[in-house]
Amino acid sequence: MSRQSVWATKVAGLIQGGNVPAALAQIKVAPTVKDLQQLRALLTTSGLMAKYKMVDQVTAEQLALLSAPRLHRSP
Repeated sequence: MSRQSVWATKVAGLIQGGNVPAALAQIKVAPTVKDLQQLRALLTTSGLMAKYKMVDQVTAEQLALLSAPRLHRSP
């Protein structure tokens, strides 16, 4: 199993703390698809994904955008 992303845990902490606008801003500049997938998994297991529908929508949109080869960010 791969190591949990630090980025994903920090963004999940923002959401858990109630700072959803800051978390949405971070999601929109997510480093990689893997980080977004880890965030979605973390939020799903903690039950936060069902509570915040906007986060679900934005993460799904960003996954679709980052999956396109021309939009991958360089390291």
